Amino acid sequence: MPVQLPIGIDDFRKLRTRGLAYVDKSQMICDLIDLQGVEVLLLPRPRRFGKSLNLSMLRCFFERSDEVLGHLFEDLTVWSAGPEYRSHFQRYPVIYLDFKGIKPDTFEACRTRLRKHIQVLFDRHQAVLDRPDVTEREARDYRAVLDGSAGDEVFERALLDLSALLHRATGEPVVVLIDEYDAPIHAGCLGGYANEVIAFFRAFMTEGLKSNPHLHRAVLTGILRVARESIFSGLNNLSVCSVLEPSFADAFGFTEPEVQDLLTLVDASEHLPTVQRWYNGYVFGSHVIYNPWSVLSFLQWGRQPKPYWLTTSANRLIEQVLGVHATRLQPDFEALLAGGGLERVIDENVVLDVLERSERALWSLLLLSGYLKAEPCGVTDTGRPKHRLSIPNQEVRLVYTETFRQWMQDRMRGHGGSLDALTSALLDGDAPGVERELQALAVDLVSYHDTGGTRPESFYQGFVIGLLAVMEETHLVRSNRESGTGRPDVMIRPRQPGRPGVVLELKVARGGATALDAALDAAAAQIAEHGYDAELRAAGAVPVHAFAVAFDGKVVRVRAVDDWRDH
Repeated sequence: MPVQLPIGIDDFRKLRTRGLAYVDKSQMICDLIDLQGVEVLLLPRPRRFGKSLNLSMLRCFFERSDEVLGHLFEDLTVWSAGPEYRSHFQRYPVIYLDFKGIKPDTFEACRTRLRKHIQVLFDRHQAVLDRPDVTEREARDYRAVLDGSAGDEVFERALLDLSALLHRATGEPVVVLIDEYDAPIHAGCLGGYANEVIAFFRAFMTEGLKSNPHLHRAVLTGILRVARESIFSGLNNLSVCSVLEPSFADAFGFTEPEVQDLLTLVDASEHLPTVQRWYNGYVFGSHVIYNPWSVLSFLQWGRQPKPYWLTTSANRLIEQVLGVHATRLQPDFEALLAGGGLERVIDENVVLDVLERSERALWSLLLLSGYLKAEPCGVTDTGRPKHRLSIPNQEVRLVYTETFRQWMQDRMRGHGGSLDALTSALLDGDAPGVERELQALAVDLVSYHDTGGTRPESFYQGFVIGLLAVMEETHLVRSNRESGTGRPDVMIRPRQPGRPGVVLELKVARGGATALDAALDAAAAQIAEHGYDAELRAAGAVPVHAFAVAFDGKVVRVRAVDDWRDH
């Protein structure tokens, strides 16, 4: 019988019982047990990197049960690690919460869903009420949670109260496992209720995890480390192992040897180069990591490279923040899409309310969410570590290209323009068509305030961002790239010889039609004088088109430069 792969199964017991292929991550249990000085551990990782499956594994290993589950672990690393580790097997009461599905549009809906999750948790453990040592207050509050009548302060105290009852009932301190703690916070950021949901979690986490005498260990997973001052302000016992840290670096995602073993297991070793190009490239600590969801999906669904990870859930927060920063950081995104990197100081705390105005918060969000990788590259003058940020693989490149493509299409569509029509006109040498489509884009992107300086910066940057995205598969789009004896404003170079190439020189005019004509003359002369076609011809572009482009406020004029065009 061929090996069966687990697609979307994040229940450890179900996966193991069905005999599905499993990449052994049980070393994580040993590592967690060894951290005797760590009480509360936060493990932020990108979505679909195995967080839920790992927490399910921890639950199966640590949770007290009348049913012995040793058969789930018998052939795994933790089972052969020694009696000091197996002494923790099925020993503790476990409080398990999963918040990944809580993403409503309003705080009232979010509050209702959070309370319902806590009700279900209390219902699961209500046998503790049968003990004679339960106080009247404890019983009253417990039943109020069960029937939904409890006030906010009782729900905020729920972790502490339940852990006390479980500790007393079993004689063992509790293990708390919270999966995707930040999913409701992401929803709050998008829905405009971030402050309210953060306030709930600040109280909930502080009450249940800070100096809790009934706590053995707590493990939280999520995508981001939401800034300490906003949610973890009271947790002085919190340790964080992000993607930059060496601890637990190989616990999430697949390492190179794990992927090679998996491909061998399913007789697909010849696909390793494709899998590397599309799904490799993340760096967690010192480990190179593959996206596990995409690798498994590739092997299961026809073994064709596709953006499997990108289609698993909405990227609304990423798309929203990228759209805000697109024009201002156009040179940075251009460098990333060209295969280059950016040296930055990374702040592992993400302050949600500054995402739309803070460049540092943007890079942190993209890194921790899995849209960039970070490699150490020295320190600053003040001793802070620097990292080189880059796009990890082909799959993630599509996030940027699709986001920017949609960003520009939306702006052009609102004024009768078309991004496809613009690119076709550029590659066909159709100056009237280029002018028509650029005019539609300029109406949206250029304000008179923007054009008050030496050039229409917002239009130019938005224009290049859009072309970078929409022409990614067939052409390289660059700005101010040296060619001939100068640097054209925009160069569109084919990835393969025999396809059209384009050069554009942009000028700003002031004073109506006469000034526009003069600006076009100057741009055309500059193109011819400096031989801006040199790089395109060397790359085998056929034909090569050149356009002089002039702006006066929201007015755009385009002229084809015919002196050196191929016929």
